[in-house]
Amino acid sequence: MAANQITSAGQAVAKIAYLASDVIISVQPSLATDSEFSSHLRSSAASNTTGVVAKGIPEIIPVKHNADPLLSVFHPIRRGKLVSVTTTSSILLKSIPHLYKLAQYPVVLHVALSPSEYPDYSDITAIRQCGFTFLQSEDIQEVQDLALSAHALAIKSGKGVIHFFDSANIARDNPIPFGSKELVQNILDLEAVRSFQRTISEETSLYANDGRTATMTVAGSQAGIVSGEATGRVSPAETKALPPGTQDTSSVGSSRRESSLDSGAASASSATSVESVASKSITSDDIYIFINQIWANIRDATGRSYEAFHYSGPQAPEAALFIFGSDPAQFSQEIEAAPAGDRFLKAGIVTAKLYRPWLGSQLAGVIPRSVKKIAVLEQVRRKTTKWGPLLLDLLMSLKAAGGASPAVVGYQLGYLEPATVKQALRGVMQNLLSDAPIQNLQIGLPEGPKITAGDHKLMQPDVENAYMKVLRQLFGDRLYIANQLGASNAGVSAEIASSPEYGFGSLLARSEHRKRFVDEVQAAAKSTDFITNNPQTWLSKWALAAGDASKANSLAEHVIARLSTDGSPAASKLLSNKALFYKEAQWLIGSDAWAYDLGNSGVHHVIASGANVNMLIIDSQPYSERSTSDASRRKKDIGLYAMNFGNAYVASVAVYSSYTQVLEAMIEAEQFDGPAVVVAYLPYDSENDSPLNILQETKKAVDIGYWPLYRWDPRGEEKGEENFKLDSERIKKELEEFLKRDNYLSQVMKRHPEFSPSLSESYGSEVRQLQKRKAKDAYSKLLEGLLGAPLTILFASDNGNAENMAKRMGNRGKARGLKTMVMAMDDYPLEDLSGEENVVCITSTAGQGEFPQNGHAFWEGVKNSTDIDLATVNFAVFALGDSHYWPRKEDKIYYNKPGKDLHARLLALGGNAMTDCGLGDDQDPDAYQTGYAEWEPKLWQALGVDKVEGLPEEPPPLTNEDIKIESNFLRGTIAEGLEDTSTGAISASDQQLTKFHGTYMQDDRDLRDERKAQGLEPAYSFMIRCRLPGGVATPEQWLRMDEISTNLGNETMKLTTRQTFQFHGVVKGKLRPAMQAINKALMTTIAACGDVNRNVMCSSLPQHSQYHADVHAVSQKISDHLLPSTTAYHEIWLKEDDGKKTQVAGDAVVDHEPLYGPTYLPRKFKITIGIPPHNDTDVYAHDIGLIAIKGADDRLEGFNVLAGGGMGVTHNNKKTYPRTGSMLGYVPKEKVHFACEKIMLVQRDHGDRKNRKHARLKYTIDDMGEDVFKGKVEDIWAEKFQDPRPFKFESNIDTFGWQKDENGLHHFTLFIENGRIEDTADFPMKTGLREIAKVHTGEFRLTGNQHLILSNVSDADLPRMKEMLKKYKLDNTNFSGLRLSSSACVAFPTCGLAMAESERYLPELITKLEGVIEENGMRQDSIVMRMTGCPNGCARPWLAEVAFVGKAFGAYNMYLGGGYHGQRLNKLYRSSIKEEEILEIMKPLLKRYSLERKDGERFGDFCIRAGVIKETTMGKTFHEDTAELESEEE
Repeated sequence: MAANQITSAGQAVAKIAYLASDVIISVQPSLATDSEFSSHLRSSAASNTTGVVAKGIPEIIPVKHNADPLLSVFHPIRRGKLVSVTTTSSILLKSIPHLYKLAQYPVVLHVALSPSEYPDYSDITAIRQCGFTFLQSEDIQEVQDLALSAHALAIKSGKGVIHFFDSANIARDNPIPFGSKELVQNILDLEAVRSFQRTISEETSLYANDGRTATMTVAGSQAGIVSGEATGRVSPAETKALPPGTQDTSSVGSSRRESSLDSGAASASSATSVESVASKSITSDDIYIFINQIWANIRDATGRSYEAFHYSGPQAPEAALFIFGSDPAQFSQEIEAAPAGDRFLKAGIVTAKLYRPWLGSQLAGVIPRSVKKIAVLEQVRRKTTKWGPLLLDLLMSLKAAGGASPAVVGYQLGYLEPATVKQALRGVMQNLLSDAPIQNLQIGLPEGPKITAGDHKLMQPDVENAYMKVLRQLFGDRLYIANQLGASNAGVSAEIASSPEYGFGSLLARSEHRKRFVDEVQAAAKSTDFITNNPQTWLSKWALAAGDASKANSLAEHVIARLSTDGSPAASKLLSNKALFYKEAQWLIGSDAWAYDLGNSGVHHVIASGANVNMLIIDSQPYSERSTSDASRRKKDIGLYAMNFGNAYVASVAVYSSYTQVLEAMIEAEQFDGPAVVVAYLPYDSENDSPLNILQETKKAVDIGYWPLYRWDPRGEEKGEENFKLDSERIKKELEEFLKRDNYLSQVMKRHPEFSPSLSESYGSEVRQLQKRKAKDAYSKLLEGLLGAPLTILFASDNGNAENMAKRMGNRGKARGLKTMVMAMDDYPLEDLSGEENVVCITSTAGQGEFPQNGHAFWEGVKNSTDIDLATVNFAVFALGDSHYWPRKEDKIYYNKPGKDLHARLLALGGNAMTDCGLGDDQDPDAYQTGYAEWEPKLWQALGVDKVEGLPEEPPPLTNEDIKIESNFLRGTIAEGLEDTSTGAISASDQQLTKFHGTYMQDDRDLRDERKAQGLEPAYSFMIRCRLPGGVATPEQWLRMDEISTNLGNETMKLTTRQTFQFHGVVKGKLRPAMQAINKALMTTIAACGDVNRNVMCSSLPQHSQYHADVHAVSQKISDHLLPSTTAYHEIWLKEDDGKKTQVAGDAVVDHEPLYGPTYLPRKFKITIGIPPHNDTDVYAHDIGLIAIKGADDRLEGFNVLAGGGMGVTHNNKKTYPRTGSMLGYVPKEKVHFACEKIMLVQRDHGDRKNRKHARLKYTIDDMGEDVFKGKVEDIWAEKFQDPRPFKFESNIDTFGWQKDENGLHHFTLFIENGRIEDTADFPMKTGLREIAKVHTGEFRLTGNQHLILSNVSDADLPRMKEMLKKYKLDNTNFSGLRLSSSACVAFPTCGLAMAESERYLPELITKLEGVIEENGMRQDSIVMRMTGCPNGCARPWLAEVAFVGKAFGAYNMYLGGGYHGQRLNKLYRSSIKEEEILEIMKPLLKRYSLERKDGERFGDFCIRAGVIKETTMGKTFHEDTAELESEEE
């Protein structure tokens, strides 16, 4: 079918509305469900089609049908935007308060009548007096033409137009060609359009009448002439001089309101040659004139004619049918096809194209004078009067016409199948032509077909199931949702049944029913109607506790059991209502639609009643949308609204922020005796949004304070508790300042209401501007009095390189006598740029050629500004990038793109370039310094300071080695930084030192931009990593870790790829308490990070507990032996406020480092132990890998020692590479800790301390040679490595499920996806593990693949453990082999090094691959897949069979060919690919693997054998023979 064919009413309307509107409000069943219009609107926008009315692409605003959609019209229409609405008729009755006001604006509502198949025209008749003009279309061509007519009429008259039609009936029409864009341009009055677009209305009210009426300008002499009945209120006339010959024009949108006293000024002197003009209201006759003009234009252009009333049929009929319903054409066809002699052969048909204003005088001229009887067929299902509205209109018109009027008979037009139309027509005519016709005869069926798939049924969005699942978990069978969607409510529509009013009434009735039941029970308890005596006793107990849920429900089972065995009629009667013995948890569930004025009455009723009813109201508006939402779409803050009543429990919760707080709030709400309101945040753009998007939006809203988490119990003080509990961690400290500011703003808003909608939104940006101004002014003041030319240096930097370069340039400029000022681009007030003399911009490159975060706003301002004049400004730009970072030819444009774009833009703004744009390239010998060394002298020359003599020698930059030397054995100024409450951060040097103490400073990257926009520092927090040799923890330690994460962290724990606990989101003020709590659990964090030996890993080996115990003891011994000796850890973290140490674990007593020395190691150092045949700790990936060798007695004998493994790489830096460990030989178990020490000491003394990217042991060994390195170790050890013993690895994944060891103890390996321990509505994992730890008597083993083993379960405890695992869904290991073999690092939002998502994205990617896995019969097949957010390799991706390593947000390098046993590195297959490309590659590759693999052949081996990828034989060849060669830049 041709692309320009129109096949449906929705398509026809969408095309016209798109061309004829500035803004289109697309009313949809849900944000994820299209209406019949929305997909066509989106299609036009996606093709960048420009409108006729809009200056560019019209704005399309999707709105849910139950979210008071017409509120969205006020904001744009009052700002000079022509607005149309596409909707079904279901919203009309609820929107009546808006319709009366909108009728005086040129807004067009395109209304598809509902329900489909048999729509109810009473939705139209019920609003016929609201002041709108109504146009009706009956076929697809009319829909297109009258849609255009509606827009033209709205523009011409300044009044609202409702265009309605039956889409389902029109769907049977043949396709038509789309009218050209030129036709739309010709029909619309574009001069009137531009005139309206220039008007801005000052009106702000939504419901109160503000006196606005649509008016037109006429000659003063015509002002008093009434040409027809006005449809709106008439404003008093206004006059002004009108030159002779000026024609009347309509004033689209006059909102003047004058007093009646002014009307006397409307006179004009006929003695003058200049006549006055007046403004008069638009009347019905004016509408008729306008629409006829429009239809005449359409007729001239297309040949198609339209008129207000349309008659078809014979010229002199005896009878006529006036049809107001779905398909008059069906009746016309039957009449035309009628054989001679049929009674309805001579009947005509009348329909209304212009339904309102009703022009009776025009109708009289349409109906032939021969007509003696008229049948009025009205498809009005909700009839509230005896006579139908159209029949009354017709009677009034005929009466006004005078003379003999035809007899009029009314009919109720029901649903007609096409085959029954003829029969129905005969029935109409037979009754009409009878001597005594029956009025209001039903024609057809009273009900239409049931709702079809095309109609929208009210449904709860899937994303909202998060809260529903929490309710079900908490209350189980007790839960009763009064307004449950899908419940059976006889005779009540789903929309009504889901409302708070209906639900509240239902609950009241249910409560009364239970009260009556309690009375019956009390009476029965005193009666003698039972056969046995047992029931009376239990009934009495129950009646006393009936109001207490816990007591009543515990007694209910006993009562029911006694009644069931009694057998008396009295017992049977009570058992017929046995559900009432249980006290329900009664809830109403609603959305933020209840927060709008038109949906809020039910909420009011519930709270005001004081009844014991719980409400859960889910707010779905994303925080990021709150600034773009107009002031007129205001919602009530239901939480504050409810608190003002003083009798309600109120909580504000967010399941994606604090699951624990949601549980507490719901439990407290249920326990509260009175109304309880839980307002729950769940932001989404559409109902199928991903959990990741919802999480990010929630975090922003909660962090900034847009959605504070709190609980309010008005009776709290009676229980000795606070009434108000603020649960939002970050805003607690800012609350007092916020309240002061809020109070001030409230006063301003009261004095200046016009500021109200925007004041709170603009506050953050104003603060930010003020901060920029103060910073620059303070800097300028420091420079006052200095000699030399000014030089402003602006930088944009993600990793610190550009910032350091800018600061160094600033110092060099000062040395040359310049007045230098250095600041981040986004901290600079852009309005000052034109006044600068010399400006240097230095920027690195982020993402796909993007500016770093602290340069985004600056670039957007420079790029989009039209008023910056740089004619007097000298500038220079230096850019930092990597020419090989984007290897594909088409992506080369990203190389140094920010710097190149900025240079070009500054030139375009008139700036004078002092140098060419400097380009620093990481591929040069000295990286970006090579290009900088060439560029900087040219800059000094341009500034005239290149020949300055006697320049001071620059101090070398501070390195990590300097920081360690000056730290006084890792003390630095950490203690002082912890006491500084002015910031959530610590100094840069201390950030390096705290790593040695087991903690990293981070900030939440989901919140960076938003906090920056609010003028706040980043959301700093700390990650804490425990030191847990071998990954073994006791149940008591598990409980302490759980408690720490809940009370001091972000309520989650991470099981890391190095077998330990990791906490995130620990704010600075809680850092010391967290460290102390870890120490009290007999654990520590020292040396969990930093340039020391870190946590020693050990295979979990659940099958052989004694052997595991032997090996684990060695891991503990190595860990203790290589522990740093400084007492700084204990001084900083384990002292109480009184200065006393509270050390429990650890025994550091000296203040020197016999092993490490004052500079510790060049880089981090990692040791792991693997126990064949399971390489579950990746022994080849670490600095030292120990392979356990079992003796003849099945006990540990010794270890094969690997050295030089390591994962860290820098993208496109071929000097960096991953490496597998080299075999040094065998060492007995008694000496292995000494061998590890000597290997570490050789690295200490020979590792590269100048280049940290070359400082790991792998480079030391490759630089020295394996034999030389081994010799040096043996020299200082005074021992020799023995020949390695034979061993065999079979896998490096975990074995899930139950296993039994040689001692008869049981072990269960749980699947913990990517190691994240948390509670969700679907999976209460954290709670379950906590409850298990309370009763478990064995141990927990953390695996190197981020999973967990419940170890040492006795036979006696086994049934209980199985039951608890099942209860909390922890026993589920029925996942695909791909998912079970996957692993990911944390990445976003907390890791500062992350370039892309990892932990939060890998599960989604696997889900999208599992389809092809299952289709090809590989669901159980293990394929090792790993993902990291950067190339540092925390999840050891370089050993995976398939790996994805983040390169930019949403883009990954893909690697193939790793060894399944973890013994072989993979190799680059594709660079910088996104999800679509990943799926395009992986799906056919997996299918090919399933078809072509050999028996037992692993995926990585297959990729090499099949020639998909070359094998990597050693680390140095990692970058050779890749599948995707980097193209040279042209």
